[in-house]
Amino acid sequence: MSELALRAEKLDASDELAAKRREFVLDDVVYLDGNSLGALPVAVPGRVGDVVRREWGELRIRSWTESGWWTAPERIGDRIAPLVGAAAGQIVVGDSTSVNVFKALVGAVRLARETGPGRDEIVVDATTFPTNGYIAGSAARMTGCTLRPVAPSEVPGALGGRTAAVLLNHVDYRTGRLHDLPSLTAAVHAAGAPVVWDLCHSAGALPVGLDEHGVDLAVGCTYKYLNGGPGAPAFLYVRADLQDRFDSPLPGWNSHAEPFGMRAEYRPATGAPRGRVGTPDILSMLALEAALDVWDGVPVDAVRAKSLALTDFFLECVEAYVAEGRVACLTPRPHGERGSQVALRCEDAGEVMERLIGRGVVGDFRHPDVLRFGFTPLYVGFADVERAARVLAEVLEEVPV
Repeated sequence: MSELALRAEKLDASDELAAKRREFVLDDVVYLDGNSLGALPVAVPGRVGDVVRREWGELRIRSWTESGWWTAPERIGDRIAPLVGAAAGQIVVGDSTSVNVFKALVGAVRLARETGPGRDEIVVDATTFPTNGYIAGSAARMTGCTLRPVAPSEVPGALGGRTAAVLLNHVDYRTGRLHDLPSLTAAVHAAGAPVVWDLCHSAGALPVGLDEHGVDLAVGCTYKYLNGGPGAPAFLYVRADLQDRFDSPLPGWNSHAEPFGMRAEYRPATGAPRGRVGTPDILSMLALEAALDVWDGVPVDAVRAKSLALTDFFLECVEAYVAEGRVACLTPRPHGERGSQVALRCEDAGEVMERLIGRGVVGDFRHPDVLRFGFTPLYVGFADVERAARVLAEVLEEVPV
């Protein structure tokens, strides 16, 4: 056994989160794609079965009240809140990430324009996930704004009196770079504009501090590090002091102050429910609620500490096992600039990832030449990391340069 393999055994033996692995449905595959789809928590199938058989099958319509279906979006939002540094009453769960980005961004522009005229520019992260760019472009057209794509490092210099809203990613989906949420939020506020943060690659992986840093609005998915399952509903955060001014571009009967009043005129609800639109997607929402049980008693700081240790160890193993110059690391080395994934650039990355998956190491490939490896601290161990790097080195030896 190699020195790195022995170290991995010792690190796993002292890991305070190691027992959490038993709360997931896993096999002997090294699963490093939790940044795309989290593993299945063992409690979810039973809970979903009960929802289908008893709550839907027996109670039927009564479950909206007797089983708490109606209040699920806010109840589950309050369970997510501590994981992103928010107090209760500020997060509602429902709709997709894309829909919530649209609601948040248009709402942000409307908030900005309450302060006076001239706010006609939406600044968006130029490296963002493509859908965010599409949504930002649509929001700009809808609100009569100009869209200005800017690299996150250049955002402070791009802000001014024309800035209506800023949409940023906490963690870059390609490289795993962690952007400076506190300082960028402060810069946007200094320009008199609200900021919308996309937390898809940070919620459940590292401390966010929404309340602490005065973030205005934020969105995030729940099927990555929160393990909510494929298509799990996303969440929308609206800071408490902004909720009575948040003007959603998608008002629906679920966000009405009297949803069952069936009134022709719209009057928005108070608090987090103002972010709702239509009927909640109950099956996937209650699967998410069951999945969140794995977070009981887990401090986010402990998750972050293990995430950094895992990614450090992976990079060390890659350097030890992989021939020099065969891969290049795109992920920043400083802890303050790293999320919970490692991105490596190499030739024939698509073929390399196919071979890795065939040998039981699952990551993913991003066009044209990026291998992504996500490290979910609740179920990934140090022996997994050592094995993944060792198999990567073997595959790279087989694939001609």
